[in-house]
Amino acid sequence: MFGCFFANQNLQAAPYPTSSDFADELSKTIQGTPPQVFFPNGDIGAPLRSSPIKDHRVAISLTRQPAPAPAPAPAPAPAPAPAPAPEMELGDTQIQAEIDRLRLLFHKNVLVSFTPTTMQKSDWFTLARQQISHSGYTLQTPQTVVIVDRNPKVQRACVVIIQPDEKHWSIIGCTRISTGTIGRKHHYITPVGIFANTADRLGYRAQGTKNENGIMGNGVKGMRVWDFGWQVAEKGWLASREQGPIRLEMHATDPVFLERQLGHMASAGCIRIPASLNIFIDQNGLLDAEYERKAQTDKRFRALLRPDRTPSILAGTAVIVVDSAAAATTPAPYTASPNLVSTKISSSPIH
Repeated sequence: MFGCFFANQNLQAAPYPTSSDFADELSKTIQGTPPQVFFPNGDIGAPLRSSPIKDHRVAISLTRQPAPAPAPAPAPAPAPAPAPAPEMELGDTQIQAEIDRLRLLFHKNVLVSFTPTTMQKSDWFTLARQQISHSGYTLQTPQTVVIVDRNPKVQRACVVIIQPDEKHWSIIGCTRISTGTIGRKHHYITPVGIFANTADRLGYRAQGTKNENGIMGNGVKGMRVWDFGWQVAEKGWLASREQGPIRLEMHATDPVFLERQLGHMASAGCIRIPASLNIFIDQNGLLDAEYERKAQTDKRFRALLRPDRTPSILAGTAVIVVDSAAAATTPAPYTASPNLVSTKISSSPIH
């Protein structure tokens, strides 16, 4: 099973980027800061400290009195975290300048990007606005969201800047993704709804180890995993579409065997994205508005975020999953998704 559950996938919250020379980059970034102990559950331990080497030579003064013991050196201050995106009203010029900057970076760095048709753009915006309207999601300021279309014939995701004024939504860029497939046991259909990256949960980074099938389920070492908590989803292997709990995440995938399959349903329920999109969202903190604030007081969140990031002034928190196929074939009135409220179910078989 090559979905969200990987028995041998080691998880780690250390801020590993994907570059091979990260050790050099990190050493430059944390000059004078002791190394940290990281645990798989995302907690960060106390700094590692080695015992001082004992010098048995006795220092004798002219009065033959032993020299006083030197005062202990103060603990080095932790490396400062980048300031969070300013919580202030942004002018139209600032907003447009940031949109232009993000577009340039997206089309430069995100592979297999594509331009949606006018019809696709209209459908996605309409469906996303429905989710926002019926979910109670508060939209007070311009912010980034990721809109995912789980339609089996589409399988695309777009980074979008949404604003309270619905006329001024802007697509940054779109690319191929994979959502939950059908017909395979323990594979769930990715639920529709709004899923927020809140500070109630601490995400993690992939360790880059392979499972028993030789697959790096969450991508190479350092790839970000966004955790949206426990959700309810349809069981894709049952004709009855009985529902069950899954741990919904968005993450990269194996760059050799699975990334080339993006654009088709393939996951066990999570949202698979290309590594280049993973890095783009991560480096610009596009879904980390709450994490940036939390990082000022919580070292676990500070450890998770990239040390080389540039938090966007338009950062948000939400991924909005829609289904353009269902919207085109189902005339029934809209009902709010039960997934808008996360429920932790400890016995879930999928993580």
